[in-house]
Amino acid sequence: MDELVERVDGQDRVVGVVSRRQATREGWLHRVAVTVCRGDRGRILVHRRSEHLSRFPGLYEVVVGGAVNVGESYEQAAARELAEELGIRVLPRLLFTFINRSGLSLHWLGVHEAVMPDAVAPDPDEVAWHGWLTEPELRSAMLEWRFTPDSHEAFSRYLTFRIAQS
Repeated sequence: MDELVERVDGQDRVVGVVSRRQATREGWLHRVAVTVCRGDRGRILVHRRSEHLSRFPGLYEVVVGGAVNVGESYEQAAARELAEELGIRVLPRLLFTFINRSGLSLHWLGVHEAVMPDAVAPDPDEVAWHGWLTEPELRSAMLEWRFTPDSHEAFSRYLTFRIAQS
């Protein structure tokens, strides 16, 4: 069964409940929560999506996340996705939201950050490979490897946010 999501407007206010498939097909705004995972030594988690996933199989990602379910906050969805995909129970911190025009369809993207131990236990149904990269290594990888559209947009905005906060 397709997951249910809240259809939202341009101000991120709920206007209804639809299937994620329908929201994607119709181009309706809905919510997605992602987390940039930083290790204890400042490196960033990168992973390659499983080949059998329906969305972006085999592509790399610099964020972990997924759709926000009906009744969930961005933070709750981000924490749930981290538990499901990496086996980690942490409370990520919401940094910012924006309407993401890259990817399969328009969606509000809530970008979080979480600091976690380097030892994670990825779900092999979701994650085919993972590794920890420094920011310079990640910048190089993003030029050479095939990343999801969300990864490029979210990471670019994440770096801009971090610079503005320092």
